[in-house]
Amino acid sequence: MRKIAVAMAKGGVGKTTTAVNLAHDLALQGQRVLLVDCDTQDQVAKFLGVKPAYGLYEFITGRNGKGEPVLKKEAVCPARENLWILAGGIKLVELKYWLGEQPRERRHALLSQSIVPKGDSLDFLIFDCAPGWDLLSVNILMAAQEVLCPVSLQAPALEGLKTFFQYLVSAQKQNNQLALKYVVPTLFDRRTRQSIDLYRKLKRLFTRQICDPIRYNVRLSEAPADGKTIFEFDPRATGAEDYRKLSRRLIDDGIRAQQVPRFF
Repeated sequence: MRKIAVAMAKGGVGKTTTAVNLAHDLALQGQRVLLVDCDTQDQVAKFLGVKPAYGLYEFITGRNGKGEPVLKKEAVCPARENLWILAGGIKLVELKYWLGEQPRERRHALLSQSIVPKGDSLDFLIFDCAPGWDLLSVNILMAAQEVLCPVSLQAPALEGLKTFFQYLVSAQKQNNQLALKYVVPTLFDRRTRQSIDLYRKLKRLFTRQICDPIRYNVRLSEAPADGKTIFEFDPRATGAEDYRKLSRRLIDDGIRAQQVPRFF
C-alpha cells in the first residue's frame, strides 16, 4: 500500500481538487483507495457529494461528540466504487487538542498507528492536507511515505513551496521514509507568460518529480457544486485528461518499483 500526502503550505493551489480527482481516477482504474480529509473545511465530502455520519475525529479517538463509542468501520464512508473517505470538518480542531493531550512519546505517531490498515485491503492511502503546520500535520507526515505537492503557476505559490520544504525537512528527521515524489503544476494557462516561465522553472528545479501540468479548466471548479469529480461531470474536459495522466503515472511508478530486483 502506498501512503501519499497531498500537501502544500499555501491554500488555493488545488490540493483538494487534486486529491479528490486523483483518488477517484485511481479507483476507476481498479485501485482500492482511502482518501483522508485532514482539513477543517470538510471539502472532500462536499466535492464527492456525500454526507458521512462520522469522520477522522471519530476514527482516531473512537468516540463521537457525546463521548459514545464509534467503531472504525462506522467512520469510514463509501464514496464511490473502490473509493472510501474519512471526512474532515470542524471536529478536527478537537482532534488537534486531543492529540496534544496524549503522552509526548506517542502523540506524533498516533495517526500512523491508527489509520494504516493491516494486510493488503488498500492500494492507496491518500491524505488531503490542510495548509499550515500543527500537530495533525506532523502526524500526517509521520504516517505518509510519499508527498505529492500541487503548485499553482503563480508567483505566491513558489513562496509557499519554500515554506513547505522547511516543514518537509523537519518531518524527514523523524520519518526517514518520507520523500517528495511528485510536484504537480496546477492552473497552467499557456496563454500567459507567467505560467510558462514558472513551469519551466519548476522543471529545472525538480527534474525527476515534475509531472505534466494540470491545465486551467473551468469545469474543474464547476464539478464540486454538483458533488461530482471531473470524470463524472465532464469526462472529456482537459481537467479529466490531465488527472488521468497523473493517476497513470502513479500506477506506472508503482509497477516499476515492484519490478526492481532486490538482493537483500
